[in-house]
Amino acid sequence: MELEKEVELDFEAAAARIADTVKRTQLEYNEGLSLKYNAKIYLKREDLQVVRSYKLRGAYNMISTLDQTQTSRGVVCASAGNHAQGVAYSCKKLGIQGVIFMPEITPRQKIKQTEMFGGDNIKIVLVGDTFDDCMKEALAYTAEHQMVFVPPFDNIKVIEGQGTVGIEIYQDLPETEIIVMPIGGGGLASGVGSYFKNINPQIKLIGVEPEGAPSMNHALKNGSPVTLDYIDRFVDGAAVKRVGNLNFKYCSDLLDQMLLIPEGKICTTILKLYNEDAIVVEPAGALAVAALDQLKDTIAGKTVVCIVSGGNNDIERMQEIKEKSLLFEGLKHYFIVRFPQRPGALKSFVNNVLGPHDDITRFEFIKKTNRENGPALVGIELQESSDYTSLKERMAEFKFEVIDLNDDQTLFEYLV
Repeated sequence: MELEKEVELDFEAAAARIADTVKRTQLEYNEGLSLKYNAKIYLKREDLQVVRSYKLRGAYNMISTLDQTQTSRGVVCASAGNHAQGVAYSCKKLGIQGVIFMPEITPRQKIKQTEMFGGDNIKIVLVGDTFDDCMKEALAYTAEHQMVFVPPFDNIKVIEGQGTVGIEIYQDLPETEIIVMPIGGGGLASGVGSYFKNINPQIKLIGVEPEGAPSMNHALKNGSPVTLDYIDRFVDGAAVKRVGNLNFKYCSDLLDQMLLIPEGKICTTILKLYNEDAIVVEPAGALAVAALDQLKDTIAGKTVVCIVSGGNNDIERMQEIKEKSLLFEGLKHYFIVRFPQRPGALKSFVNNVLGPHDDITRFEFIKKTNRENGPALVGIELQESSDYTSLKERMAEFKFEVIDLNDDQTLFEYLV
């Protein structure tokens, strides 16, 4: 890996190689975000890419450099979805066969898209609960069938391809001062970071990971990549247990700052981008914009580019996204309420405890044989997070015993 790090990255050659296949995505000024943060905020819209993510760039760049002997054997990849679509599209475009391994928990929407882009040129294998489990199976299959493995991030040609995002940003906005980038395995940050630091050493590069999958954060603190025992898979496009060795070397040299963003904050950002800008992003695609609150002092008065990395969001996930957002914003609370053994206790709870704008979104007695005076699971949605204090005060005033499940992660996961 040390030798591979020394290979000169040729981003211009990669840009020429992919020019007829990859869409040049727009760099879009966002007035709302710019006003909010007192900065010039631009969004690099890779959600509008041919396969709705930047991953096509790296996949096509690598596959298109394979020789005839290699392509005749076919290619293999492992992916949570976006890289899979990039490889599938590349296989069909170049007329070669590919086998695509995806985790079993991959959203159906991404599987169907992969099938559509690859057609008869690909076969999909669903295996494992995480990307890393999936990767092991894919590597074993590659060796057994003597095919070529197309890594999602830890490869020079893949990094070159992802770096073409940086070329387009520089050509459209050479005065860029700060770039905020999502990080999963680290390929995008390695490519864009390498390109920009070479032409503008003063550029500030900020990497962003989901709080539940902080693999690059741990690697940077450790001084080398580490394999995390557990990750939250919600931000599936950026949820890897271990970053690439090569990407770690680049990111450790290039990144000026590394941030972790709570999954709930990411969900709030997804909803705001949709409601305010009509932009549909997947969780990983929202990471860079979700980081702006943490960066408000750093970016004030600056020209900032946030890379929106992908828009492959399954509509069936929107209820989960809304729920996580409400919980994070303090607008939804779950309680176990023990109703007093007195007539009209439930009516009293509704009439006297709930505020005028509080809504019960879930109600079920925990003991099915002891209704009306047994404990109940109650979900309450507030209009303002500040309403929570007065709600708890009224619960105490009217003698309702409650357990706040938002504060008890074990009970919350078990009951909610």
